Amino acid sequence: MSVPVPTVDYEPGVVHLLDQTLLPDEEHVRSCRSVGELIEAIRALRVRGAPAIGVAAAHGVTMAADRLLEAEASTEMFIQELRRAMAELRAARPTAVNLMWAIDRMSAVLDEAIAEGCSDSSSLRDRLAQAARHIHEEDVELCRRMGENGAALLAEEATVLTHCNTGSLATAGIGTALGVVYAAVAAGKRIEVLADETRPLLQGARLTAWELHRAGIPVTVLADGAAGWALRQRKIDAVIVGADRIAANGDVANKIGTYSLAVLARRHGVPFYVVAPYSTLDLSLPSGEAIPIELRDGAELTRWGTMRTAPEGVAGFNPAFDVTPAELISAIVTEHGVFRPPYDEAFRQAYR
Repeated sequence: MSVPVPTVDYEPGVVHLLDQTLLPDEEHVRSCRSVGELIEAIRALRVRGAPAIGVAAAHGVTMAADRLLEAEASTEMFIQELRRAMAELRAARPTAVNLMWAIDRMSAVLDEAIAEGCSDSSSLRDRLAQAARHIHEEDVELCRRMGENGAALLAEEATVLTHCNTGSLATAGIGTALGVVYAAVAAGKRIEVLADETRPLLQGARLTAWELHRAGIPVTVLADGAAGWALRQRKIDAVIVGADRIAANGDVANKIGTYSLAVLARRHGVPFYVVAPYSTLDLSLPSGEAIPIELRDGAELTRWGTMRTAPEGVAGFNPAFDVTPAELISAIVTEHGVFRPPYDEAFRQAYR
């Protein structure tokens, strides 16, 4: 079983991203040399998946520091411009909490260094670079642990239905929901995956199918609208998805279409699992009602590339995410294990 090329990498002054908008036809590494270029890459979904966005943003802070050192900015200007860069990165996408979490973590490192009397720009840069590397390496380890925890939920032979992309393309490691599949296969289990296309940008068809096919894991693509019929007609053992933000009560924001899939899974008696690291938990929000939902350009619905798919002048309603209520979720898998309702109490016990 092979794992796809790294999604995010860093060398001084450059954040390297596998451009996911070009998959599956072209594997092209995009090199971002400014915060503006990285923000464009995040907003255009060249890098996507909550953990991967967080890792990329953390490296983006180091990149900003490297550019300021090249410009020989004064220490005062260095700190001021770094804070501005962090604010801009933090606002790049509103729903994926890992982005805010990573930037807040980098900001705390900067504040701590300043409070300790560190006034040398180069030293501040080194502290930030170390923190970014730690966030990157931590995500790899979290993916491994989530995969092992989730794999225990699957039988020796199982068919899994998934939505969007939650593998190595969405993280720095083997993935969240797809990480469970990878871990199960590595343990000798026989897993087949049904991948929703995930409209309108087809992350399931373009990315999940690409990853799994490359890894030698059986995968079949189906239209989002076929999921209900598949659940009724085929033996599907579990629905497994990732998350972009999880509220304290267990409500989950994930790629649009997840809520519908959870309702269908409940109707057909199929367990519905969510897999995400602690950085996706937002325990400051009591429920999913408070999660901001990103509305993207309606043209993503009315055009595909240069081809028009709806009449001129017709608007598109294009929420990027929806919220699945906790009562529809059979279990939430994190690096700490498998959590079952009531989630608020379970989270308090593990993450207090």
